[in-house]
Amino acid sequence: MDLASRSDETPPASPDAGSGTGSGTPERPARRRGPELEAALLDAAWAELSESGYDGFTFERVAERAGTSRPVLYRRWPDKPALVKAALARGFWRDAVEVPDTGTLRGDVLEGLRRANAARAPIIPLMSVLVGSYYLDTGTTFAELRAEFVRDRRPMMETFVARALERGELTAPPPARVVALPFDLYRQHLLLNFAPLAESDILGIVDELFLPLVGLADLPTA
Repeated sequence: MDLASRSDETPPASPDAGSGTGSGTPERPARRRGPELEAALLDAAWAELSESGYDGFTFERVAERAGTSRPVLYRRWPDKPALVKAALARGFWRDAVEVPDTGTLRGDVLEGLRRANAARAPIIPLMSVLVGSYYLDTGTTFAELRAEFVRDRRPMMETFVARALERGELTAPPPARVVALPFDLYRQHLLLNFAPLAESDILGIVDELFLPLVGLADLPTA
């Protein structure tokens, strides 16, 4: 069923309901529907998951935080793992990184890493703990979750490489593993250190590893 056509949330009664207003008509809070309702539910679920952790996460608490009822949640997510996965996806994309366009491959990769570093590094420790608990309960790894979260989105590095090919910076597409390398190293650093990369790390990934692998080792780095 299309979520946009649902009207399954009954708003809580107004404190003044039944007492009337100057016009004799009691005020009612606006009924949330479709995407608006689902966004509010997922925001509440992510907030509850962040605050209470996996073990303390319950439908009751999410419903209370969202100002709704448990049946509204169960109609969308049948059990705790399903709602937690949706909440993790919400947290993953809360600070989505805008894809930069600097005019060069080097500039794009550097700026993409800088933006991801600023936006994602602060939530990695929390996300790691939550995903670890989710794995213990479901057997689903972070790699599997991430693949599902990004399946409808083009990886940033693919966009950068496609632009470089169009501009003539690259004459042939690099191997997929090489294309993925900068952000694979970025994620490895975050997961191992729970800390953002230093600017020297970002420059090293791009200038010492990625560019030589794609045949652009002699580019000026100033």
